[in-house]
Amino acid sequence: MIRVAVIADPHVHDCGWAPSGTRLGGAIRSFGDTAASTRVFNESLPAFRAALERAVAEGAGLVLLVGDLTDDGQAPNIAAALSLIGEFRQRHGLRVLATPGNHDLFAIRGRPQEKTFLAVDGAPVLLRSADCPEAATLGTHDALALMQGLGYRPEPADLHWECPFGTDPSWQAREYPVSSPDGRVTVRMIDASYLIEPAEGLWVLSIDSNVCAPRNGVTDMADAASFRDPTGAGWPAVLRHRAHLLPWMRDVAARAARLGKQLVAFSHYPVLDVLAGTGEDEMQAFGPTGLARRVPPPEVAISFASTGVPLHFSGHLHVNDTARHIGQGQGFFNISVPSPVGFCPAMKIADLDGAQVRIRSLPLVKVPGHDLAFAAYLAEAGLAGHPAPPASCAPDHGSFLDRHLVELVHGRYLPREWQVDMAEFVSNRRIPDLVTLLGLSLGQVPDFSLRHLVEDWYRLRKGGTLGMAYVAPDRLEFYRHLCANLPEFADDGLSSRLVAFLRIMRGYLGRLPNGDFTLDLRDLSISGN
Repeated sequence: MIRVAVIADPHVHDCGWAPSGTRLGGAIRSFGDTAASTRVFNESLPAFRAALERAVAEGAGLVLLVGDLTDDGQAPNIAAALSLIGEFRQRHGLRVLATPGNHDLFAIRGRPQEKTFLAVDGAPVLLRSADCPEAATLGTHDALALMQGLGYRPEPADLHWECPFGTDPSWQAREYPVSSPDGRVTVRMIDASYLIEPAEGLWVLSIDSNVCAPRNGVTDMADAASFRDPTGAGWPAVLRHRAHLLPWMRDVAARAARLGKQLVAFSHYPVLDVLAGTGEDEMQAFGPTGLARRVPPPEVAISFASTGVPLHFSGHLHVNDTARHIGQGQGFFNISVPSPVGFCPAMKIADLDGAQVRIRSLPLVKVPGHDLAFAAYLAEAGLAGHPAPPASCAPDHGSFLDRHLVELVHGRYLPREWQVDMAEFVSNRRIPDLVTLLGLSLGQVPDFSLRHLVEDWYRLRKGGTLGMAYVAPDRLEFYRHLCANLPEFADDGLSSRLVAFLRIMRGYLGRLPNGDFTLDLRDLSISGN
């Protein structure tokens, strides 16, 4: 049995970085920016440390880092993340292997950034990388050169290392052509994928699914605007631009089976719908929302299954989920790993024992130093004449992210992603109003605001089984009863879209096991909770 830890999207931001050329003594991000983001910033380094500490405490000697090691690929944040990783390597022998995420690097020369930081008195300070070059995202080569010790190049003790193009680890040997949609602009980019055997019998396949493709008609490859942002591209872009990966993965899987190697793969982006298979209902209820539009199309699953790789870990969406594809004699599992800096903060521990893989989900609730920016948040609110945000006095990291999620629901998701009539209804009505509108006879129903229903919906969406710990038990019981008695509507009116919303909740409540569970990679069965 081999034990590994899996951490996704730590988004390391170093609050101790003092940007050059500014009056800032540190780099604390504003709560205004934090409240509008799907991730938190100032808490990231303590949360990442807590995750590494938990990996050591659980006896894992290896960590798979599923992309977005840093918040935006700036050299100071990369340095802070590598320093922490180096500390754990030196103290505990802990090895970290990574794959690139969309926040770690960008295209050839990187891209500019603008961030709002807080002065000592809570005043916002806008920092532009045009004035402070170290605040910009690094390009692919420069970022990988700094992070090369995370598996991107072999170490002397490694038993095997290769990339899709052979065993030469040089960046030049790992370049491939990427073309614009019309095929008229072609550039050479680095594919940072690799296969490594860090311990006897274990093959770790890191798949670089982060594709930056040029736009039609561009000529200046040093200009970030010449490239498409990979954030929403994911595996469809891999199929279009990195078709060379599939035969290599197929060969790796075949060799692993022949040689008796335990094979585990990971990439930043999911290859299956990790929203409990609710993509169609979400499109009906909301249209192409932020997460639903990133659900990979069926051809991705078919192509991935054809490689024979049985187990894949992904990040990017900050969602806790287990997805399974069963095809014509081919299938695999995609384990979606939540982030330490998004609700519900957690990591995974995987015990690999041949066809049997036991996975545990470990919440990161208690994080020493989680409140390092709370005084700054209070100063920011006081200077602006606003009340202190509830998150700024949260007793622990889990509560902080739960309160942050509530801020997101009402400040971002409802106004940005919901249709107006739905948003107005859930913001101003109560549970009995919903039951009446849907024409249901459920007996006595609880009387609480639909705002709470929406908040719980997002808790279940992001946290799965882990999110249930943040939902009142009586509400959870009612949701199960409500979702088991949903009517059908033939139109696309408000009632129909609310039913689609509740069908999604039913999917979240009936997810495949995603807390502590065991996979059988031979028959694709799963047991646990």
